[in-house]
Amino acid sequence: MEYIENRTFEELQVGDSAEITRTLRHDDIELFAVMSGDVNPAHVDPEYAASDMFHRVIAHGMWGGALISAVLGTELPGPGTIYLDQSLQFRRPVGLGDTVTVRVTVAEKYPDTRRLKLACECLNQEGKQVIVGEALVIAPSEKVRRPRVTLPEVHLHERGARHRELVKLAAPYEPIRVAVVQPVNAASLHDALDAKEEGLIEPVLVGPEAKIRRAAEEIDRSLDGVTLEAVPHSHAAAARAVELARTGKVDALMKGAIAMDELMDAVLAPEALATERRASHVHVLDVPTYPKPLLITDAALLAYPTLADKRDIVRNAVDLAKSLGIEAPKVAILSASEVVDPRIRSTMEAAALCKMAERGQIAGAVVDGPLAFDSAISRKAAAANGVAGLVAGDADVLVVPDLEAGTLLVKELVHLAGADSAGIILGARVPAIIPGRSDGALPSLASAALAKLYLHRGDHGTALASGDPSREDAA
Repeated sequence: MEYIENRTFEELQVGDSAEITRTLRHDDIELFAVMSGDVNPAHVDPEYAASDMFHRVIAHGMWGGALISAVLGTELPGPGTIYLDQSLQFRRPVGLGDTVTVRVTVAEKYPDTRRLKLACECLNQEGKQVIVGEALVIAPSEKVRRPRVTLPEVHLHERGARHRELVKLAAPYEPIRVAVVQPVNAASLHDALDAKEEGLIEPVLVGPEAKIRRAAEEIDRSLDGVTLEAVPHSHAAAARAVELARTGKVDALMKGAIAMDELMDAVLAPEALATERRASHVHVLDVPTYPKPLLITDAALLAYPTLADKRDIVRNAVDLAKSLGIEAPKVAILSASEVVDPRIRSTMEAAALCKMAERGQIAGAVVDGPLAFDSAISRKAAAANGVAGLVAGDADVLVVPDLEAGTLLVKELVHLAGADSAGIILGARVPAIIPGRSDGALPSLASAALAKLYLHRGDHGTALASGDPSREDAA
């Protein structure tokens, strides 16, 4: 066990010193900014910092001051020290990657009060002073030796960073025309208008006009310049939106204040928008503890999919992943374990899906399964479970056994792991945007960005363009 021990006033002599060494990391700057609230762009905005006087991101000045405090509180004099005064002069900036040695030296002792004056300096890796100063403390009179406390692990995550990347990725492309079905409450109308302001969609609001205008008044938003298709109720709104899509007047649908079943009944009605492929839903999650977007399917639409359904579920997710720039998506078919067990249907179907991928019935992806959830998303867990392969521990897409398992998984990630979820339905003639319902507007914007990227960048039949940020209006 590691201990922390002080040096009492009587033990210390003029000239005694102690030091620690630290290398400045990006996480240090972010942690200090979070703790202090100091978001000066010189420290946290690389673009601004590049144009500032130092031409790089630098540490907060008091990061070095905090390191001096750490020496005083843990090394010399150590536990029991009472801080009275500190002067600091900042001589040079500390940049990312710089290594700083922090040294304190006893300069004077005052026996009547047990006070110490200590010279403080911070030196960079070149031996040049970056901070100098003096500290005045009351030194401890009693010996203290305690086990060193193990600090908690800190995982930094910029909320919504990956969803912002989706919105940014979609920015160069022309807005898609979207029929927003029944936007009669504040949340659904906000979603549509925010996506329009972001340049993601050109909305056509389909629903009862009086209710839509009342919702606009409630949220204090203008409908000037926004197309409105007035219909009497939600059933008619779904039918009219489908007709707009079927006749090519809109490129996609967007769910408003309407039940999923009601919307999908209209989409999949005879001679509506159904295709030879089964429609399915894909969640795109920004999970703080996962290093990339995580696609989960189907956790919203198909309750108990058949093997044929799962083939289409995988194909839909692979199409979406490719439109997001994932060239060869790694698809994990989830089940209770990695063993193919005739008693567990999902393991048998996972094995069949892998064979389909091997034979070209599912193209453009690396498919593996059955895989337990931990083996799919953790290399360490996969190794412990004896699972190898390209997908294990690095999945882009998780295919769940059924809707119950998928819904539980998504909600656990959202409410326990702090994930944000965007969503989209694919497999019909046009995609349907299912706005996210995590905190803030970003998941809904990301949902719209998914449809925009899918239509402009996908290599499927409904793509508007092939890698070209512009297209001619098809209306």
